[in-house]
Amino acid sequence: MNRWFALIPIAALAALGVFLMVQLNTMSGAPGEGREYKPDALVGQPIPETVLPILQGDVETNQRLDLKTAGVGKPMIVNLFASWCAPCRLEHPQLMKLKAQGINVIGVAYKDDPVATRAFLDELGDPYALVLVDREGRAGLDLGVSGVPESFAVDAYGTIVAKSSGPVLTDADLQKLVDALKAPVR
Repeated sequence: MNRWFALIPIAALAALGVFLMVQLNTMSGAPGEGREYKPDALVGQPIPETVLPILQGDVETNQRLDLKTAGVGKPMIVNLFASWCAPCRLEHPQLMKLKAQGINVIGVAYKDDPVATRAFLDELGDPYALVLVDREGRAGLDLGVSGVPESFAVDAYGTIVAKSSGPVLTDADLQKLVDALKAPVR
């Protein structure tokens, strides 16, 4: 009888683990599955003119740039990421593919220390044409992000044409963002 009592905590932990996994899969979908470009209040709107310092090496500079002019009249992907973000590591190879395709990717280091950001990029490769430092999360608030990573496809006119909440994990996810950049202007 005592043996059965010893198994109760183990069974409870296993049940809790299964419950949490089901909840996580329901909320975010399994990797690559059910990933949609969720409607967002800013899709179809100009990207906010949030002014942030530029990362140079492992320090934020006094030079500032706003998100709207970061792409300099070219279509771009704005990607909010952080060195402490595990899904950002999973997404990183897809961002490197964007760089290889010649697509302008602007990184926003969200609530991250510049030294940690540089170490992250040195370790995994730097897919960004430019990295802006958002220590306080101001750009995240202006863009309405729920967490990192999140990516925004922005056309040459500075209009947000698509949003990806969560990591871009598959080639199909990546292609949706690229296709949104190529869509004709309405």
